[in-house]
Amino acid sequence: MKLFYSPTSPYVRKVLVLAEEAGITGIEHVAAAGTPVAPDAGVIAANPLGKVPALICDDGRVLYDSRVICQYLDDLSGRGLYPAGAKRWDVLTVEATADGILDAALLMVYEWRIRPEEARHAPWVEGQWSKIDRALTAVEQDWIDLLSGPLTMAQIAMGAALGYLDFRLAARNWREGRPGLAAWEADFAKRASMQSTVPQA
Repeated sequence: MKLFYSPTSPYVRKVLVLAEEAGITGIEHVAAAGTPVAPDAGVIAANPLGKVPALICDDGRVLYDSRVICQYLDDLSGRGLYPAGAKRWDVLTVEATADGILDAALLMVYEWRIRPEEARHAPWVEGQWSKIDRALTAVEQDWIDLLSGPLTMAQIAMGAALGYLDFRLAARNWREGRPGLAAWEADFAKRASMQSTVPQA
């Protein structure tokens, strides 16, 4: 298998953490660099959206985005990080919440890193942070028990999301007022799979 990746992509990190936790080895990493205004040609050839991660499977099929790839790899390994039954819907909801946090965080980062200064719109950026703030509060209030149970994709996705907030938006101090989530993240970040995938600037 070949994985188009960027070492700073939190969506790629989800895939890498799941693969390590599931014991999947032998995935070839194909480095890609691009932005929404200058996508990587190699990635476009695999994913018309021009986004990483994209996985070329051994049978030739191409899978994207991170949620599809993670479910594929979990199914391939039989690890059960997406549980069966009613709990599956809770795990998928928390994963979607984590991805929503990442979507908003990336829009904030792109606004300041890519858009010309005269075209930046600060209220729009704050609107993105409001989404993140609401989502984190919901996780603190409603989902801590799920995060504290046996390892699932909900934990991996949330760990990647919180790690990205620390990586790119540390000044926002997402931990303030969320002692449960902060304590959970501090413990989860110690896992070998999280340590081996810490993004490098």
